[in-house]
Amino acid sequence: MTPALSPAELKTRIASGLLSFPVTHFDAELGLDLASYARHVDWLSGFPAAALFAAGGTGEFFSLTSKEIGQVVRAAKEASGATPIISGCGYGTEMAKEIVREAEAAGADGILLLPHYLMRVPQEGLFQHIRAVCASTGLGVIVYNRDNSICSTETLQRLADACPNLIGFKDGSGQIGLVREITRTLGDRLSYIGGMPTHELFAEAYDGAGVSTYSSAVFNFVPGMAIEFYEALRAGNSAKMGALLDDFFFPFAKIRDRQPGYAVSLIKAGVAAAGYGSGPARPPLTTPSAEETAMLEALIEKVS
Repeated sequence: MTPALSPAELKTRIASGLLSFPVTHFDAELGLDLASYARHVDWLSGFPAAALFAAGGTGEFFSLTSKEIGQVVRAAKEASGATPIISGCGYGTEMAKEIVREAEAAGADGILLLPHYLMRVPQEGLFQHIRAVCASTGLGVIVYNRDNSICSTETLQRLADACPNLIGFKDGSGQIGLVREITRTLGDRLSYIGGMPTHELFAEAYDGAGVSTYSSAVFNFVPGMAIEFYEALRAGNSAKMGALLDDFFFPFAKIRDRQPGYAVSLIKAGVAAAGYGSGPARPPLTTPSAEETAMLEALIEKVS
């Protein structure tokens, strides 16, 4: 395995290009299928992604044990070559610190701190939680702003001052006004990542708010097309982005929205269609129907 990047190196790297998060592969009994997972990560690493998130949200982080997260991170690190691997992390503070230890031992280059479990808490609680996780590791940490974990600009500024290894801010809230205030206030102190479901639908709006990169779920199964969209965004090629939105992303989102959880399950169906079958999702996620899978395969064929 390549040595882990320093926080400063990771900050620079994640700002340099498109990001993605491989799905986690399971066998028929819902155990980890690390050989299949490694083959998929190896394929994805042949495309110019700036980094990959192992055991992230689309990687079913919420269904994995801390030990399994370490196993997934290690498999990704061994298969990814020079592509940095950032481990998902979350839950309560002590559980998050336990996951950090597993990820560090597995060779992770950084940590993506997903929302804590269940409770809505005040800004002081978010500050204490995120600061404690950052203090538990020398790896670079990216905080994921979404759901029940929405940092205010003031809280994020306090965290940036208190935590030298806090290097990134990823937003999945859709609160563009807040995002713009954060990018304006903190400037180049952090790297900024878009994290909306099927973020390509929001990429132009986030780009205008100072968020120059994002994580792409569809990179899992159409990586060439995902890179093509990202490069069109960076070049300001609205016509190219519009064509890809019309041909693929808008109809993809309509299939995705048929059932809750398809933001993960439909991606796994796409991976299977690409020849890198990732097995079923763990409950409580469900598998797309044969009709929905056929609709997705037709879309993939259209842009392939």
